[in-house]
Amino acid sequence: MPKAKTHKGMAKRFKVTGSGKKASHRSANRGHILGKKSGKRKRHLRNGGIVAGANARMIVEALRPGT
Repeated sequence: MPKAKTHKGMAKRFKVTGSGKKASHRSANRGHILGKKSGKRKRHLRNGGIVAGANARMIVEALRPGT
C-alpha cells in the first residue's frame, strides 16, 4: 500500500490548532493591491480565522500523514 502523504497545498494555507480538531487560516485579500484598501479594512484583515465543523475535519485529515 502506498504511503499517505500530507496535502502540500493545504499545508501552505492551513495550520491545525492545538486541540487537533480545528484549523486556522490567514485572511484573504491581504496579499497585494493594498493601496486602495482602507486602513480599517487592512487592520481587520490582519487577524486570521478558524475553520470548525465538517470543513475542519476534511482539512485535518488532509494534513495528517500516515493514518
